[in-house]
Amino acid sequence: MAKLRLEKFKPLVALAAFLLFWWILPASVKSFTRLNLAEFHAPAWLVTTKIDQLSDFWAARNHSKIELLEAGRDLARTNARYQVIAQRYQTLEEEIERLENLLALPPHQAFHHEVARVIRRDLNAWWQHLLIRKGRDYQIPVGAAVIFSGGVVGRVVEVYAYTSRVELVSSPRFRMAASFEGDSRPVVYQGRIQSGFAPPRGEVSDVPQDLLTTSRSPLSLVSTQLGGTFPAGLKIGTVPWLAPGSTGIFQTGAVELDERLHELKEVTVLIPLLAPEASSHVH
Repeated sequence: MAKLRLEKFKPLVALAAFLLFWWILPASVKSFTRLNLAEFHAPAWLVTTKIDQLSDFWAARNHSKIELLEAGRDLARTNARYQVIAQRYQTLEEEIERLENLLALPPHQAFHHEVARVIRRDLNAWWQHLLIRKGRDYQIPVGAAVIFSGGVVGRVVEVYAYTSRVELVSSPRFRMAASFEGDSRPVVYQGRIQSGFAPPRGEVSDVPQDLLTTSRSPLSLVSTQLGGTFPAGLKIGTVPWLAPGSTGIFQTGAVELDERLHELKEVTVLIPLLAPEASSHVH
């Protein structure tokens, strides 16, 4: 009986020994091991996404010619619309540059847009990460802002040879300065612990007492120039209610994020044109 009891506790003893060994290891060794594991797994994740793209290609081949002609017509209309928007954007950029020169203002920070495909999602209550299919091979820097058509996605936290890890705006460790649309006063946004398959949420604090919101007409929370690498005006989410904070001086509230965050297939990384070499920031 004693032997049977010892055999029963052997896995627990082995696990405790491993955890103790891992705990006493130097931080540099842990970081090196984690980095090499990520580099080791990256090829398998890349192959998986390539296979998915190939299956999508062959699925598209099964469409009839009429469907393809209709899709091409819709795409041509969309391209024409975006060409008009691009021309308008170029005109506005030239006007901004003219006013900056006229008023001797410092130029606003410019970005290079790098589109990257999402190859893996690591979502749980305590952290929310995406793995994208571009890394040092595309000079992705640590700390770069990541966005999509709906606004802020997150921030690059780790860069590998061919992939990068993005911390989502919904992650409890994500924190940035923000402001409400139409109000320049800064507030603090932070992700919060997620529950199950519920829509992504965050929270806002340090909100002035004179701001009011309702679920029918919620306030829109956007990025500000104080938010580090994020340009001003990018949508973070909406705030349907506010309540007095613990200090009684400011308000706090929940932030409803875009539900597409957990279904993204492609994102855009904003690489500052005046940033130092990406290699000096890579962990």
